[in-house]
Amino acid sequence: MYAIVKTGGKQYTVKEGDVLDVEKLEGEADSLLELTDVLLICDGGTTTVGKPNVDGAKVVVKIIVQKRDVKINGYTFKPKKNVHRRYGHRQSITRLQVESIVA
Repeated sequence: MYAIVKTGGKQYTVKEGDVLDVEKLEGEADSLLELTDVLLICDGGTTTVGKPNVDGAKVVVKIIVQKRDVKINGYTFKPKKNVHRRYGHRQSITRLQVESIVA
């Protein structure tokens, strides 16, 4: 059984026991969350597609850790203007483990 869920503006294919990194969600470590934006559920031979979400479906996930992703370094340069600019960015992420998929 697998499902496609939407969180943080992105879509993820999840199965029970999967670990995935998503954009920051509110909550403490070792707490449970319910993702209700379930777009598709496939259970063996039966596939249920939502319009846009599957009614009554949810994915229960456990927050493993809240952390920051690797740093992305950027550099901007404009020739003949003597303009140089360096910048960095670290995205906050949440690592989740899928506990169960409820159809």
